[in-house]
Amino acid sequence: MKRTWIMLCILTLVATMFAGCGNSKPAAEETIKGGETTTQTSKDEEGKPDFENKELNIAVFEGGFGRAYWEEVISRFEQEYQGVKVNMTSNPKIMDIIKPQIVAGNPPDFIYAPMTDNTGTVQTMIKEKALLELNDVFDSTLTGESAPLKDKMVDSILNYAAPHSDGKIVVAPFNISTLGMWYNADLFEKKGWKAPETWDELFAMHDTAQQDGRFLFTYQGIYPTYNDNIVFPSIASAGGQQAIEDAASYKEGAFQSDAVRKVFGLFDTIAQKGYLMPGTVAMNHTQAQTEFLKGKALFIPNGSWFEGEMKDAPREEGFRFGFMAPPIFNKGDDRYALTVYEGLFIPKKAKNPELAKEFIKFQYRDDSIKLNAEKTTGIVAVKNASGLVKDFVPESVYNSIKIFEEGVKPLIFQWNVTPKTEININKEMFDAISSVMNKDMTVEQWIERMEGYATKLRELSQ
Repeated sequence: MKRTWIMLCILTLVATMFAGCGNSKPAAEETIKGGETTTQTSKDEEGKPDFENKELNIAVFEGGFGRAYWEEVISRFEQEYQGVKVNMTSNPKIMDIIKPQIVAGNPPDFIYAPMTDNTGTVQTMIKEKALLELNDVFDSTLTGESAPLKDKMVDSILNYAAPHSDGKIVVAPFNISTLGMWYNADLFEKKGWKAPETWDELFAMHDTAQQDGRFLFTYQGIYPTYNDNIVFPSIASAGGQQAIEDAASYKEGAFQSDAVRKVFGLFDTIAQKGYLMPGTVAMNHTQAQTEFLKGKALFIPNGSWFEGEMKDAPREEGFRFGFMAPPIFNKGDDRYALTVYEGLFIPKKAKNPELAKEFIKFQYRDDSIKLNAEKTTGIVAVKNASGLVKDFVPESVYNSIKIFEEGVKPLIFQWNVTPKTEININKEMFDAISSVMNKDMTVEQWIERMEGYATKLRELSQ
């Protein structure tokens, strides 16, 4: 009986051990791949990844879109991934706040910030290759979808998300803004006018505009950089991506190319033929935009924020924002629209990169894209965004993103980074437009000016 009692105790102990093993789920398994230790996340009963580290620290830029979206999407993420806790730090100066953490090697797990972050921290992290590669995120498939995430993104935008020309994606494109040319859609509809496809068609509208008491064109006079909405896409249309890359990298002769010469010539034509609304050069952005809204000019460059920015400005009766990409020189040319976007990033030194990747993927779900539009009027850089957000954004914003479904290609332009210098190449390029409009500078002088600055920047980079 003593032996029987001992055997029963042993069997009970063994059964208890196996029962305990059956109820436990290993959160992760370590494997050796390519000489490095990597973590493979297991799945829970619903097939969702079950992370060992369930605490995610995120840093969010709190700009014009606010923080309401992030509060709600965090709540939804935590509900779906039981046990996960997301800690958010948000601020209009978020990069100033987290920069010391990044420098100390203790960054947040996830960062949302504009690519044009004015502290330069984002560009520095890109330059120093301090961001985690995200190719596996875009190669993966979202729950309920059959194609990989990369197929869902706006055409060619992921090319810009791999800035080192090595195919490694380090930026997840998020909210996208489109820049181009605006007109009064109500006026065009009533008059039976068609938005021009080529520059010849646009210039041919001058006489029509004059007969209607209008000028052809205006821009934000003392801020001529608004014309980048026209210049860079038009260079790409005329000379292809190579012409843009040559200019951005200050290649010798880049500004003497036929493409650049043709685009600079557009502004000379506007100046010489009297197409510009009088007084434009001396106006600030709100003054020029208000005159446009009141019907003084047919076209003005601006971004998809235009309607929201000018919501209280006076305008002619029935005014409706119409948007188009800059015209092309010849029918059949590729047509581009300058595009800017905000990014999602994971620092290489993040403590919880796998959960951060899952959080990035969560932002591209259709329900998250709709929520983002509802809370911010922002549009995520996916192909079907226009259909998803139509009920939540102004008509003008909807139309500005829909062009990518109609054959227009996004163009993201960034001057090559050089050692510190007093030369502001972008300012020098566009300040010249005022001189051209005042007939104080010729196209040839503009080209020589840009070649001179490009030479100096090229020498600095050597």
